[in-house]
This record gives sequence, C-alpha cells and structure tokens, in this order.
Amino acid sequence: MMDRRQLVHMINQIARNFEHAGDPAQATFSHLREFWDPRMIASLLAADDPDLGPIAKAAVNKLREFEGS
Repeated sequence: MMDRRQLVHMINQIARNFEHAGDPAQATFSHLREFWDPRMIASLLAADDPDLGPIAKAAVNKLREFEGS
C-alpha cells in the first residue's frame, strides 16, 4: 500500500489537472470515488495533511462528508 505522502502527492496532481473545471473540487472528488481503491481513500481520510493543496483539501472534505452519510 502507498504511504500517505504518495497519496497526497497524487491527489494534489489530480487536483491541478482539474483546476480549470467548473467545480475543481467536485471533479477531483468524483475522480477519487471512481478510480481510487477504498483503502487509499481510507488512508487519505485518516488524518488531515498540511501538504494538501486547496482544491485537494476541498475534495477530501467532500469525501469525508460522503463517507459520513
């Protein structure tokens, strides 16, 4: 399994790719839900990471809301 640093790097890259989408946080969230293994998401959600960029952080917050519902 990847460590959290790798996951944070990956989500920041994904978020940068969606930064010009209509709703970049939603696009990043959707990408993670569709393509990431649930274990990767669980690892990412386990703790707040200060290295998350703003779009990635918003997507992670959406994941937390989704997982909590």
